[in-house]
Amino acid sequence: MKNRVAEILGSEYPIIQGAMRLITMGEIAAAVSRSGGFGVIASSGLEGERLRAEIRKARSLTDKPFGINIPIYRPNALEALEIAIEEGVKTITTSAGDPGKLIKRVKEAGIRMLQVVATVEMAKKAEGVGVEAVIAIGAEGGGHVGRDEIATMVLIPQVVDTVKIPVVAAGGIGDGRGWVAAFALGAEGIQMGTRFLATKECSIPIAYKQAILDAKDHGTLIAARQGYPIRVLKNKAALAVRNLDESGASQNEINAYVDAISKGSDDDRENKLMSAGQVAGLIQRIMTVDELILDMVAEARKVAQNLGKTF
Repeated sequence: MKNRVAEILGSEYPIIQGAMRLITMGEIAAAVSRSGGFGVIASSGLEGERLRAEIRKARSLTDKPFGINIPIYRPNALEALEIAIEEGVKTITTSAGDPGKLIKRVKEAGIRMLQVVATVEMAKKAEGVGVEAVIAIGAEGGGHVGRDEIATMVLIPQVVDTVKIPVVAAGGIGDGRGWVAAFALGAEGIQMGTRFLATKECSIPIAYKQAILDAKDHGTLIAARQGYPIRVLKNKAALAVRNLDESGASQNEINAYVDAISKGSDDDRENKLMSAGQVAGLIQRIMTVDELILDMVAEARKVAQNLGKTF
């Protein structure tokens, strides 16, 4: 499956595994890359040597290309980029900040860069500074979402109509149907986060995985809209954060609450914040990464063939 995104990634399929803080480490990134996708190690929350170790772990598990994600606003962004360069990483994704802060060094090192965006204006700015592609993420996605809460279905075609660089669709994609839909909107690649949480290789607690399987179509919510909006599974902790936010609590107070509950049992599904997108309602079983990607490829091809017969 060759197109501009697959060429940038160096992967068999234009499927990016979304970065998730302290979750998507070397093992799952390698599993995704081995299976034909593009695995991504999340640098957020990692000290430099731990990031270097995770890159080396991934390389010991696969000879396929993989990358790292760098949240640009974090203090370790430049350090993470230098580690990626030193360790021979060829493609990175960046998010949460101005890509212009990194682009000069990225170009000097010959690294390829895809920037996560949540609006058309953000996509235009990313293209303007020289990134090679954008990952446009709708508000259906898990984790931190754009403040304007633009849905994937309307965001993708508007970004495609605005920029000349390739667009990767993210948010609400978890099977072959979503993949074909994204391509119908003009995307040349997809990024998935939540769907990879529900895989055997993912290191999250089994209770977290089961909560994703049990989620319904209304099983998530956006907490902390006034601060740092984040989509999570709906439970007591998520509702408590929403109440704190709506009552005017400061970001520091919300952070203190989240830090306190994070120390609880991994088996407690009600008093933990668990990032997940609305696609959780579609996920019915835990699979290996390889099974997931093979199933998606087969389903996408079947859906595309059936559409060809319809139109």
